[in-house]
Amino acid sequence: METRTLPTDHPEAFRLAVDEAVRALSAGEVVALPTETVYGLAADALNADAVAKVFAAKERPAFDPLIVHLPHKKDLDLVAEVPEDIAEVLKKITEKFWPGPLTIVLPKKAVVPDLVTAGMPTVAVRASNHLVFNRVARSLDKPLAAPSANRFGSISPTSASAVQAELDGRIPLILDAGATMHGLESTIIRIEAAKPKARIIILRPGPITPDDLKPFGKPILARNLKPEEQEKLEAPGQLPSHYAPRTPLRLLESPEEFTPEPGKKYALLSYRGDPEDGYSDLAEWDHVMVLSPGKGKLPEAAVRFFFALRELDKLGVDEIIAEPLPERELGLAMMDRLRRASVKRS
Repeated sequence: METRTLPTDHPEAFRLAVDEAVRALSAGEVVALPTETVYGLAADALNADAVAKVFAAKERPAFDPLIVHLPHKKDLDLVAEVPEDIAEVLKKITEKFWPGPLTIVLPKKAVVPDLVTAGMPTVAVRASNHLVFNRVARSLDKPLAAPSANRFGSISPTSASAVQAELDGRIPLILDAGATMHGLESTIIRIEAAKPKARIIILRPGPITPDDLKPFGKPILARNLKPEEQEKLEAPGQLPSHYAPRTPLRLLESPEEFTPEPGKKYALLSYRGDPEDGYSDLAEWDHVMVLSPGKGKLPEAAVRFFFALRELDKLGVDEIIAEPLPERELGLAMMDRLRRASVKRS
């Protein structure tokens, strides 16, 4: 299969690319589209045969559910039920954050194929605010299932060229809108009715932070729930090993954890590149990639995060060593991805 990439950088190209994407999606094909977070591999979410092509192209296991992107936030009732006990807080949250990088897990409607939700009774839903994705979804006028446009478990793509490197020959079309804005996948939450405030369970940290969610309830990271409250996989991106480069990656919680082995080549993923942090001088690094030089700005680091991992993965080193980031705001999301990327895979 030939994979074509269409630009969207001027009005006529934008129109032609959107029309071509809509034709492909209407015919049951898959198309890589930019979102504000990462590039997604889109298919008609209500067409099980089309969704199956997403799983095949990504080599994604059928037990890992997909996010459904709405043409418009008012279309939530197309795919999901809204429990009465959370309806008010859900309305406030969607009014604030949709369209945007927030995914909400809700009871699904029967129209959503079981393949999309991995057979579970819930569906993960969001509305993208990216101009290209939005125009395609609204022109098609159907919800789109769109996980990240990469091979399963590997680094999420933040550019059309990264999609091409991952899926060339596996999909027919990529729409190129340049680099994505946030560089990290959406925050995923589940809302639970509670007194005096609703509980907002953060299943996957992302651009919408716990502080952003505080006005609407009590944010709780899923990993901080009591053991008896831990549930089975219910949202995308929850597998222990995920977001990983092909090169082995190790996350250090402190500099003392690392002793270089003779003869091995190492690359360092550094937060701010400051020797005072204790990591820069641990080894004769083959390469150092700094996410946010100097003061260390988490939004800047987030935008560069997956790009930096992808670049380090090209170097042919024996191991990538990652510094920890502050576990606040966007740092929560990056540390979540690093922990999953550093899990050893069989």
